[in-house]
Amino acid sequence: MKFLPLSFSCLLLLSFSLKAQESITRTGYTLTFKSNYTELDPQLKKRLTETFFTVYPKLAKEYNPKTLKKVVFFVDTAYKGVAATDDGQVVFSSEWLKKHPGDIDVVTHEVMHIVQNYGESVGPGWLTEGIADFARSKFGVDNAGAGWKLPDLKQGQSYENSYRITARFFTWMEQKVKPGIVKTVDSKLRDHTYTDNVWKQQTGKTLDELWAEYVKNPSIA
Repeated sequence: MKFLPLSFSCLLLLSFSLKAQESITRTGYTLTFKSNYTELDPQLKKRLTETFFTVYPKLAKEYNPKTLKKVVFFVDTAYKGVAATDDGQVVFSSEWLKKHPGDIDVVTHEVMHIVQNYGESVGPGWLTEGIADFARSKFGVDNAGAGWKLPDLKQGQSYENSYRITARFFTWMEQKVKPGIVKTVDSKLRDHTYTDNVWKQQTGKTLDELWAEYVKNPSIA
């Protein structure tokens, strides 16, 4: 069989594909980095990669040592959100990274979702996202660089507001009520034994009672 040489355009496409995907393995974890965003700053790519290898092993150790060993990052020009995680792959919006290059701890939030691995959990969405932002607050490498922090409590808020509002409430509980409560709840979500009664079992108070106490004295360190 006679093989024809690849055309110049095919060689360019092959070269781009090789450059657009890279796999790195460290300390038992592999990150495959894919991108169709040709303008991605190499230094930003490096920071996103380093953030993964800094925080993912810590999150795994703290919450779920059985978490996936192989993770994929995909910077996608077609994705219009901020970032999303599914089945071990995190998709990042190229537009978001362009406008917010300092927000590298979006990695911390998203890979926490991989660690969580709740499947068809009985837990509510606000709880899942609140735990992910709690993890970002605790393990993030440069939240300050992104101008990201837990917000002060404001009138009318609820623990069901999710994300940073819920994360701050969890931080208060960890400091003022029961250290390790988030890890306990995370575990029960993963093994599908979570119910609202877990808060009463762990702290002696319902979620609403805990929130009422938080509202009275919301200070955190």
